Amino acid sequence: MSPTKRIAFIGNSLPRRCGIATFTTDLQQAIASADIGTSIVAMNDHGAGYDYPPSVHCQIAEQRLEDYARAADFLNEGRFDAVSLQHEFGIFGGEAGGHIMALLSRLTVPVVTTLHTVLAEPNAAQRDVMERIVDASARVVVMAEKARDLLRTVYRLPADKIEVIAHGIPEFAFVEPDEAKERLGFGDHSVILTFGLLSPNKGIEVMIDAMPSILRRCPDAIYVVLGATHPHLVREHGEAYRESLMARVRELGVEDHVVFLDRFVDQPTLLGFISMCDVYVTPYLNEAQMTSGTLSYSFGLGKAVVSTPYWHARELLADGRGILVPFGDVVATGNEIAGLLTDVPRRQAMRLRAYASSRSMTWERTAKRYLAAFETARRGRVLSAVAGSIQPRALPATEPPPEMRMGHLLSMCDDTGLFQHAVHSVPDRSHGYCVDDNARALLLANALNRTGETHLPDALAARFASFVQHAWNPDRRRFRNFMSFDRRWLEEAGSEDSHGRTLWALGICARDDASVSRRRWAAALFAEALPAIERFSSPRAWA
Repeated sequence: MSPTKRIAFIGNSLPRRCGIATFTTDLQQAIASADIGTSIVAMNDHGAGYDYPPSVHCQIAEQRLEDYARAADFLNEGRFDAVSLQHEFGIFGGEAGGHIMALLSRLTVPVVTTLHTVLAEPNAAQRDVMERIVDASARVVVMAEKARDLLRTVYRLPADKIEVIAHGIPEFAFVEPDEAKERLGFGDHSVILTFGLLSPNKGIEVMIDAMPSILRRCPDAIYVVLGATHPHLVREHGEAYRESLMARVRELGVEDHVVFLDRFVDQPTLLGFISMCDVYVTPYLNEAQMTSGTLSYSFGLGKAVVSTPYWHARELLADGRGILVPFGDVVATGNEIAGLLTDVPRRQAMRLRAYASSRSMTWERTAKRYLAAFETARRGRVLSAVAGSIQPRALPATEPPPEMRMGHLLSMCDDTGLFQHAVHSVPDRSHGYCVDDNARALLLANALNRTGETHLPDALAARFASFVQHAWNPDRRRFRNFMSFDRRWLEEAGSEDSHGRTLWALGICARDDASVSRRRWAAALFAEALPAIERFSSPRAWA
């Protein structure tokens, strides 16, 4: 089976001004940089559309039902391997965004849906549309563990259909803010920054109200609010919200310490502004916010972050990687920000923790995770087509299966992994180990995890995974198979069968493993090891 070559994206796209447009464009560019052909189907919120780049090959007017059917035909005829659907409430037409089903119901290409919001208490229409979308999707991607939990408990989605992939971030060096401050004209200040499209749910007024207390402890502080007002808000109410914030600034007498930059900036400009800030703040008012691109970007550049405890922030800023303050709490917001501005060692330690923990979030690594999801969806569609003509026959039930006993398996393992052979029940050290059997053991560990069994300790599953990792030969792009008892590899590349079986184990581990970090490891190694099968001649290895 040939590798994935063409991916289409459905969602908003730059130059439309919104977070989904930025995300869709960034993801498309990251996938394209991996030598994958890409195409965007862009959603339009008004008739004139936008001055799109060449990557946009089809457009949908959100309220025009026939456009969705036309886009489905475009995708079906375009020889795409998979479609990446970016879902957010409010970007598709119809009740609860139901028009998107006119596209999905006609689509013959496997869909991987990224859910940017997962509602804990949906109304009837929202639940119906969400359930139909995930039913039509081969894989569902979310950006927080909380979203995975809600999909399983509220929407009853099987765990093996869900993947958690962090919001991508640009690759950017860890830098001190001084140079960027001088370049942007804030060299004499301690800079607090918020960026993003301005709207009432962002909580900017809370931060403004906190400024007097911050200035008492840090007189050189300045709060920079970077971003245009949300276009939909401007369309309905003009700039009334921005003007109300500016009036509050004047009322508090902090005009010299709050700066509004009413502009939608490109990524290089944005990264410059983030680089100059000492503290980044997201005072959002909605606990159910499942992901924040602004938070991800600032965290990924190694900024000290103060945030309200919406769901994405709770996960990203845990374990000392940032500070959480109660929603709407002016006093706590002021105290925590002033504390960071006046305690340089504490702020620097927090910055370093954030930067170090965000290296797995770069767009290059995020793209690899998505490519693995696209490949899983594509292969699943092929296998389903083959298996569709096979009618399974159930065997009659006779008696309950015997009790599962792991004693012999446990005795066959040492600190390296699973022994290859035994003499009766005694491990035979003379034959050492092989990746074939340790991959099988990793499969077993995940099969037991799916059924809720706990016969195998997690440390043993980690040992099997470690053996698989050590078996990977990056120079040959193949898995080695046989290892002697003294831990010497006996070959540079194993058989095609052993490579195929190890890929199988990695795919199951990436989908089912109880450990989030092990799922991420498995997905990354799967993507790295997959291209080798293009040169295989063994049908068994392909299977």
